[in-house]
Amino acid sequence: MTTISMDDFLDGGILKEESFRKKMEETDWSQYEGDRVLVRGCADVVIPTWAYLILTAQLAQCVERIYFGELRSAVKIFEKGKN
Repeated sequence: MTTISMDDFLDGGILKEESFRKKMEETDWSQYEGDRVLVRGCADVVIPTWAYLILTAQLAQCVERIYFGELRSAVKIFEKGKN
């Protein structure tokens, strides 16, 4: 399972929409093709709901499953062919 941390999208310690969208465009989503991906939130910074929605929409085009949370208590939020 591959983990994507929302911390990787922070700019100066906060999530800024312009830099977030730029990183979304620059990401090679094919690297996650057929993979199971765990999206980890950020404990120190509030992440807006729209950021999770955009990330999930991008991932859903290529991954097999998307989970949210921590590895030991991950919640499945998407499964290809089931949604």
